[in-house]
Amino acid sequence: MSQPETLPLEEQRPWYRGISGFQWLILVVASAGWIFDIYENQIFAVARGNMLGELLHAPANSPLVIQWGDRINSCFLLGGATGGILFGMLADRFGRGRSMTLSILVYAFFSALTAASHNVWQVMVLRFLVATGTGGEWAVAAALVSEVFPKRARAHASGIFHASSLLGGFAAGLASILAGTNWRATFLMGLVPALLVFAVRFLIRDDKAHLGAVEGDIETGPAQPQPAPQHADEGFAAFWRNPVYRKRAICGLILAGVGLAGYWGVYVAGQDIARDFLLKHGMAAAAAEQEAKRAYSYYQNIGNAIGLFSMGPLCAWLGRRRAFFIMQVGALISAPLACFAPTTYAMQLFLLSVMGFFVNGMHAGYAVWFPELFPARLRATGAGICFNGARLLAATALYGSAWLKSRVELRQAVSILAMVYLIGLIVIFFLPETKGEATAD
Repeated sequence: MSQPETLPLEEQRPWYRGISGFQWLILVVASAGWIFDIYENQIFAVARGNMLGELLHAPANSPLVIQWGDRINSCFLLGGATGGILFGMLADRFGRGRSMTLSILVYAFFSALTAASHNVWQVMVLRFLVATGTGGEWAVAAALVSEVFPKRARAHASGIFHASSLLGGFAAGLASILAGTNWRATFLMGLVPALLVFAVRFLIRDDKAHLGAVEGDIETGPAQPQPAPQHADEGFAAFWRNPVYRKRAICGLILAGVGLAGYWGVYVAGQDIARDFLLKHGMAAAAAEQEAKRAYSYYQNIGNAIGLFSMGPLCAWLGRRRAFFIMQVGALISAPLACFAPTTYAMQLFLLSVMGFFVNGMHAGYAVWFPELFPARLRATGAGICFNGARLLAATALYGSAWLKSRVELRQAVSILAMVYLIGLIVIFFLPETKGEATAD
């Protein structure tokens, strides 16, 4: 008997068949929130030179501007960790819709307020507050998508949700082009996501009357987000006292920390790797700088996009653990290859794309796996601790990466930093395989 004949009828259908219009709308709204979330992340990156140069009265490429940029980015990561845990707990206690609305308003308002900054300390505080909203939005939206979609479609939908982040980066780039050197206008555009709250409040209703059978993952009724649950064992303290969920949260946090450390230490070095290659082959510094930006923004990002949209199907096909195993082995191998193997610039661009596929593509798997590790009453809290708590590790990695790259040749430093994926390869075996499961145990 062939394998398809042994599967339940609902498992034989394509994942997108039988998905209701409401479920698609929830995916669109959650993805829109995440897209604007990434926009708020990236507008500082694109406006940093002009912004800090003006506030510090220094050239955009001066060491002082670079130093303050790293400080503000570290503060932003800390805010993301704080917001992810805080809004995750709020979502589990008061409902997904209310928490998502508040998180979007927080990051939109404080992003727009950044336009009024007059010194770098104000920017640092406001970026921390923006990050509390952006970190919180991911935790709530990831839990929401995981709950609304049936188990046969969950990996694909969650992967699409996280991969939509690509549009946020493009939106930030477009905003920077429209605003030019006027960085204040770029941040004022960050107020646009506030309009999304109307869709969130209209579509995501947390009252029990509108809830389907999410816990049982039954597809006969419209799946809906969870209400504010009334359990004796809710809350962060009770969550942390549970040894099963505590172990999963710690392992998930480490796994996400590996990915974020790889992003800051390996992925973002792609532009420097391309520039280093061009300079060594005789290209003028100014031309090499422009070409390296193109390599990072286009060629490496192509691999990134393919990897992000591939992770969900890989998780559905191979299982969560095997998909992460493949992506981390690929990252471990592709990073040193991108550093040392190229003999032509075309080969360099290709290997940077491959590196982008593995190093950043695995991140879409966090939205798939983390919400499945916890029951509905603790899902947003657990997912928020895993993904956003890892930003604390990433902040440390950001400083460690800068220290290593200042003392070791770039390609050697990137290859050493890629060894972090060995930790991830160990951690995945301490997490349960959740493929095909309706809920966490």
